[in-house]
Amino acid sequence: MAARWAPPAGLLLLLLMAALVPARADKPARAGRAEPDSEPEPSSAVFQLYGNVYPHGLYYVAMSIGNPPKPYFLDVDTGSDLTWLQCDAPCVSCSKVPHPLYRPTKNKLVPCVDQMCASLHGGLSKNHKCDSPKQQCDYEIRYADQASSLGVLINDSFAVRLANASVVRPSLAFGCGYDQEVGSSTEVAPTDGVLGLGSGSVSLLSQLKQHGITKNVVGHCLSMRGGGFLFFGDNLVPYSRATWVPMVRSAFKNYYSPGSASLYFGGRSLGVGPMEVVLDSGSSFTYFSAQPYQALVTALKGDLSKTLKEVSDPSLPLCWKGKKPFKSVLDVKKEFRSLVLSFSNGKKALMEIPPENYLIVTKYGNACLGILNGSEIGLKDLNIVGDITMQDQMIIYDNERGQIGWIRAPCDRIPNENTIHGFEEGYCRPQLPSIFGIQNEECADYYRSNKE
Repeated sequence: MAARWAPPAGLLLLLLMAALVPARADKPARAGRAEPDSEPEPSSAVFQLYGNVYPHGLYYVAMSIGNPPKPYFLDVDTGSDLTWLQCDAPCVSCSKVPHPLYRPTKNKLVPCVDQMCASLHGGLSKNHKCDSPKQQCDYEIRYADQASSLGVLINDSFAVRLANASVVRPSLAFGCGYDQEVGSSTEVAPTDGVLGLGSGSVSLLSQLKQHGITKNVVGHCLSMRGGGFLFFGDNLVPYSRATWVPMVRSAFKNYYSPGSASLYFGGRSLGVGPMEVVLDSGSSFTYFSAQPYQALVTALKGDLSKTLKEVSDPSLPLCWKGKKPFKSVLDVKKEFRSLVLSFSNGKKALMEIPPENYLIVTKYGNACLGILNGSEIGLKDLNIVGDITMQDQMIIYDNERGQIGWIRAPCDRIPNENTIHGFEEGYCRPQLPSIFGIQNEECADYYRSNKE
């Protein structure tokens, strides 16, 4: 959704490199050996991420686009399909961006009659009509934070380094946005555009699948310390250890949804009806609809010690101060209880949300609730699990098998040829309340590393 309701306060201007990832031992085996003249098997690619929830307000990746390839910073967004760059076509309204504006050529234009154009308009719920075979494919995309991009669909090459050590440069369709309404026009935007990783056919992920380059699987691991990694393909997926639920077709467009969930606080049900949940890396914070949000706030306020006092903070609506300013969430997490989303769509499919996955500590030294009331910004009954709640978890969107998975992981350890097996040992399951009747598994190494 690329919904960035808390404007980023800065940017880490770093060039990113793709890492190599070998096949995993617990990955399902492929039958037989490929013949010399057979099509190559899909590979995988992993990219380093930069950014954080606070104060930057987003996680982004660098993609090399064009010939010769040039780097562009893209906001990683599993809540939308279209990848787009601000570009000089010429530009009517563009923000200041980290890199020179992308400049398209006429031979890169996708015609209106192209199937990719029809797919794009179908995903945007727009009528697709072409007055001429030579007509270009125009689009307008709007986000939940009222940001928008008006542009034209084009094709150009993306340079991607794969786990099999090759570099591929497929020609992929993406948006050339020449009229944007995004944030401030005077400040430098943190990114050049959006990397759309939704389930629609115009998504870069779907296009890589169509080219036979990677499987239609994407995952991300957002580090609480900042950064993390993004991967395409299934080489890195811990199939046997993750928690899995079937994907549910959301009533809210092409969002990735694990279905409906019940909400627990400190092991007790908050007594609200099933919540339709979607996962969206394009949202900095988590959003609950009015009823579960109010139930959560009531439970939090009724459970806090007297050492915490509610205080006004410009960062977020609900904040507390202690006897002295907090330096990190670790200073205050013991004052709060964990939340749990219990999904009815899978057997014992629980997502634990410890305090560090719903609180931030601001520059003023206050602890603030990073779960907001989505009803106040028009999200109605939609409940969005955003970046703050997905930190230090590997989240996998497996479109091949129609399932979504998650598992606690050390997201600041980028997997590569030398560390992939050590990374596997870093996986652990969340420490879940015993009320759910399942045995806790200690994540000693994981939690110890986050206290250092």
